[in-house]
Amino acid sequence: MDVLCEKMVCVLISWILEFEMYDPVALAEETGRIVISGERRKYYRFRPAPYYGGIATGDCVGCCLRCLFCWAWHIVTQPEKAGRFYSPEEVARHLISIARKKGFHQVRISGNEPTLHRSHLLKVLELIPEEFHFILETNGILIGQDRSYAKDLSRFPHLYVRVSLKGACPEDFTRLTQGEPEGFAYPLKALEHLVGEGMDCFPAVMANFSSQGEIKKLRKKLKEIRPDFEDFEEEELILYPFVVDHIQKARLFFGSPNY
Repeated sequence: MDVLCEKMVCVLISWILEFEMYDPVALAEETGRIVISGERRKYYRFRPAPYYGGIATGDCVGCCLRCLFCWAWHIVTQPEKAGRFYSPEEVARHLISIARKKGFHQVRISGNEPTLHRSHLLKVLELIPEEFHFILETNGILIGQDRSYAKDLSRFPHLYVRVSLKGACPEDFTRLTQGEPEGFAYPLKALEHLVGEGMDCFPAVMANFSSQGEIKKLRKKLKEIRPDFEDFEEEELILYPFVVDHIQKARLFFGSPNY
């Protein structure tokens, strides 16, 4: 399917499901005006989490996507009402304290989109000792939009970047996020940029709503970026009641993809 046809299909999808598509990069700028104040950024909690074998987690506020399956939907859609502003020093202090208290060797920023405030994130990374493995969970939009972001991140040897793809093709991206189909290309570009800078990174894909054919094509694209990307991590779909409601209203069909 060519680019024009993809766009037409996505416009039709938006018309049928009665939503307006948005530009993720523009939404990042708009959301930043709410969740960024100087070097500070909004967070709504800090916590120990069982993932990755145990990890200190700071849940930030603000995202540039509106994923229908997002577990933090109530925070993503109301950034002006959630959390408070924290400096990089406060964030690092909270993460290190939790990690040391629990005996964890890993820390992360999660919840919404960590890359929205670039200088804040880079400062937090500078403040986290290299004894801790820092896991950056991102949708890849801003790293894909600007290669220099990947270059800045490459300064940190203790950083691992997990790039989340929303579906297996542009049409999936629009159905799952309501964003413009061109946005699907950004996480793929992010992976290219990160690999180009020699960074430790890996893709994760929300593939539950994708056809076998589209998954096969995505595997080929990922393999071209780096051979082992073909065996991507599958994002877990957690069926909270409000997620099921979103899926039903959007007329999405889901299940475990047959690879």
